[in-house]
Amino acid sequence: MFETVLFPIDQSRESRQAVETVAKLVKAHNSRLVLLSVVEAPDAEAPPEVMNSPAAIAELLEGAKGLFSAQGIEAAAIEREGKPAFTICDVADEIAADLIVMGCRGIGLTEEGAADSVTNRVINLSPCPVLIVP
Repeated sequence: MFETVLFPIDQSRESRQAVETVAKLVKAHNSRLVLLSVVEAPDAEAPPEVMNSPAAIAELLEGAKGLFSAQGIEAAAIEREGKPAFTICDVADEIAADLIVMGCRGIGLTEEGAADSVTNRVINLSPCPVLIVP
């Protein structure tokens, strides 16, 4: 049913909490798992963020791959730059994802607040079903 599952990750607690759900789902459906980390393009006026550095993203993806590997799940990893919600949906379309699994609220709330969160935007723009893990 879910041949390809896309799991966008960041350094949020909600993203870490979704790992167990993703692992169960991938095992139950024998799915291919693709991890995605999206780095927002730097704003010329904003100070650089350590958590968006290439080294931090590489460490995040390797750590996540290790968590899944320990459970017998092989995961591919993709790193992209762009607006998170749009990039997540673009990658889901590119890899023909059957499901996107996300934490209920990650890093990346906009100035407008939770009503305009990355998660909300993905729900509205996604080319496939989206499972939100509370």
